[in-house]
Amino acid sequence: MTAKLEPNVLDKVNGWLTGEYDIETKQHIQQLIDDGNETELTDAFYKDLEFGTGGLRGLIGIGSNRMNRYTVGAATQGLANYLNTAFSGEEIKVAVAYDSRIKSDEFAGIIADIFSANGITVYLFEALRPTPELSFAIRLLGCKSGVVVTASHNPKEYNGYKAYWDDGSQVVAPHDKNVIAEVSAISSIDQIKFDGDAAKIIKIGADVDAKYLEHILSLSISKEAIARQKDLKIVYTPLHGTGVTLVPALLEKMGFESVTMIEEQAEPAGNGLFPTVVYPNPEESEAMSMAMNKAKELDADLVLGTDPDADRVGIGAKNHHGEIQLLNGNQTASVLIYYLLNAWKDAGKLTGSQFVCKTIVTSDLIDKMAEAYDVKCYNTLTGFKYIAQVIREKEGQEQFIGGGEESYGYLIGDAVRDKDAIASCGMIAELTAYAKDSGLSLFDMLMEIYKKFGFYYEGLISLTKKGKAGADEIQQMMANFRANPPKTLAGSPVIRMDDYKALTTTDFVTGKITSIPSGEMGIESSNVLQFFTEDGTKFTCRPSGTEPKIKFYVGVRAELLRNEDFDSVYASLKEKVVAIGDELGLK
Repeated sequence: MTAKLEPNVLDKVNGWLTGEYDIETKQHIQQLIDDGNETELTDAFYKDLEFGTGGLRGLIGIGSNRMNRYTVGAATQGLANYLNTAFSGEEIKVAVAYDSRIKSDEFAGIIADIFSANGITVYLFEALRPTPELSFAIRLLGCKSGVVVTASHNPKEYNGYKAYWDDGSQVVAPHDKNVIAEVSAISSIDQIKFDGDAAKIIKIGADVDAKYLEHILSLSISKEAIARQKDLKIVYTPLHGTGVTLVPALLEKMGFESVTMIEEQAEPAGNGLFPTVVYPNPEESEAMSMAMNKAKELDADLVLGTDPDADRVGIGAKNHHGEIQLLNGNQTASVLIYYLLNAWKDAGKLTGSQFVCKTIVTSDLIDKMAEAYDVKCYNTLTGFKYIAQVIREKEGQEQFIGGGEESYGYLIGDAVRDKDAIASCGMIAELTAYAKDSGLSLFDMLMEIYKKFGFYYEGLISLTKKGKAGADEIQQMMANFRANPPKTLAGSPVIRMDDYKALTTTDFVTGKITSIPSGEMGIESSNVLQFFTEDGTKFTCRPSGTEPKIKFYVGVRAELLRNEDFDSVYASLKEKVVAIGDELGLK
């Protein structure tokens, strides 16, 4: 059967069968061969896992394209080799954390052993902790790097590996490519130093927790409003993830006295199986349903839900009909940034040197708001590491207020350099208390924003294409859009195309092609296309860097003059997004 495999796949399969891999791995591979499972062998070996926008991520299992001790080991050995080169002669420390997924603790132990075997001091969290705390710990402990084992909000079959640099940000160019080069240079697993040095592994936990929570509490702006609204009814679900370790404690320390946690979803992962959800993602209404039902029962003001590694947060709030409604990521980012801008303005802290930051697929409403407050808004490629890059480049020159992305990730302040659902939960609860103190709900505040700056709505069309065949199909779709740009979208002429792979902007009205500056401010060559129409619609095509998906983002805008018009305007904008998807055949 192996004769049917592509040569590169066959070479890798044979390499694993004859190499110094454990007997269980070899038996599994042989069983696939005996069963004639050509598809599984191809998907497991047709490529090596690579760092994308979220690091290393894949299905748990055997093979070069799977998460296992050998791919995790090679990534760690490559990172260790690069660290020892980049910081030659210096003391090198790293921090390691992990979430609640299958094999997360096992992988974290392997990572710690390999780093320590390479002469690197390891600060290993004693139990599961949120990803943003790992970022915080890197800066707190003076580490050169860090790793968190997580697959974020992916299904239970996945795990992953996020690598961080000395500023607490995920690894970016040129370091990411250099680490990959070091990994590629490992020709045998004999080069991976699996035998750890226990003397160089230091367990951490409560002390870092205390300092992290102290930092988040220092970000609070409206303490008086919280004191008056301490009975604000909040329902929280950690979705079987790491948020359970810190969110309830944070809300209590902030002064909120009526917090209900969904106990059925408080047990971390249920042994990695996420038993109460199909998909542990707060972007999904199904995942948030238990919290939403509890909120209706309690007549709660706010629902909060964090993903397994607690870097993303989904929220629900009472709408203008008095019903609990989930907000999308753009709406949450917008109301959060609006609150921060107003609070900074009221405190007299806006001097013209402040900025907010978002990704190019996140709502342009944030650009509009920032402009009104004389605050710069920088746009980056998708991936929070690019927002962190802007923060790093502007350090000492401009002051970061906050930032976010449409995929439910937000950051307040710069002590953490990744999306932070722990701090976001605290700030969202605070802004809800602030709004209620003024006689408004969070949803009322959102409608005020729409009336003031325009009703922006963004829809996402996500198509899953698994395996090698799916990856090839995604690349062909991108090639087709690049070669044959749409002429109109919902009847409005397409007037511009931004190609982030070629780093060019094409003006279809004048025919002029100009360059997109790269190398800084979170912009580099990336397989992303954006189209802009005469009526202000924005359409973006982007293959996911962490999942077998291609994503299409559609942004539309209209005026909202009265609260009473919200439903009709909202419906018309959603219909427009659906119509654009239909006319482009995105199904």
